[in-house]
Amino acid sequence: MGSGDSGNRPEAGMMSNVVAKRTGIAALIRGPKDFWTGVIYLLFGGIAFWIAQDYGFGTASRMGPGYFPSVLSALLVLIGLISLVRSFIVPGEPLGKFALKAGVLIILSTVLFGFLINRAGLVIALLALVLVSAAASEKFRFEWKAVLGLIVLIAFCALVFVIGLGVPMPLIGTWFGE
Repeated sequence: MGSGDSGNRPEAGMMSNVVAKRTGIAALIRGPKDFWTGVIYLLFGGIAFWIAQDYGFGTASRMGPGYFPSVLSALLVLIGLISLVRSFIVPGEPLGKFALKAGVLIILSTVLFGFLINRAGLVIALLALVLVSAAASEKFRFEWKAVLGLIVLIAFCALVFVIGLGVPMPLIGTWFGE
């Protein structure tokens, strides 16, 4: 090991301190969370707008079946564009790790609601939806306030949707004899 070549090689411990430089578009993005949020909104808004093209649009005073999906998808695209532009201007947080357990529980709660709504009824389906999706949060604690909120939510949904608006959902499903 001559003294002449030690200055030309980085030490083994120094390799971990070397930071890879971002290139291309990644170098311009200052807020990665805003960037990917914008991409997701643009994607969903664009797909929804494309699907809504098959429905009649109508007018503001006489809305067709495609009016609401088109307006909503246009708003999603607008929010996506704002978020994308913001990601290049405002510094933001880097993306954290994906919460796989929480994501699976949220999707599971929605699927479970769809499965239970006709079989067990609105009351049981909402109970399952809220409890399974609440389990996705690390901060959720099953306390009396949560139970009271759950009871109020179920009563509100039953009163507004089934009784008030007449949405054809059973309060008690076929599993329980209705």
